[in-house]
Amino acid sequence: MPDAAFCLHPNALAPAPITASVMPTDPHEIKKREASARATIKRAFGTAEDESGVALFISHHLEELDSAYWKKHFSTETPDPVRILDSLVLRSHWGGDNEIDIFDFTLPEDVTNYVISVSFDEAGEVSGIAMES
Repeated sequence: MPDAAFCLHPNALAPAPITASVMPTDPHEIKKREASARATIKRAFGTAEDESGVALFISHHLEELDSAYWKKHFSTETPDPVRILDSLVLRSHWGGDNEIDIFDFTLPEDVTNYVISVSFDEAGEVSGIAMES
């Protein structure tokens, strides 16, 4: 008698394939969270509570990047930090089922491995901000 584990009757039902039930990411929600993240980054900069590293991100890059980079992007070798914050680009968003739990921002042209990372809770509210590499 054949081994039952390997014997399938032609009329037997095959198990359903395993599929992920990930909902597509809503572009409106991405834009909403990006705007919220950008506003949070600006609010954190220069405050006494700025433990997030936004000021460190700015000061580090002002010191480390060549003046030609700043001149190219801001027409000055020492741009105002708020202008730098305005220029941040969204490098990626990731995490959670919809890939929108964490938004990473960095300087234009990928000149650094550092990002300002903004995380969101389940309700879509900002829950944290940090400088990461």
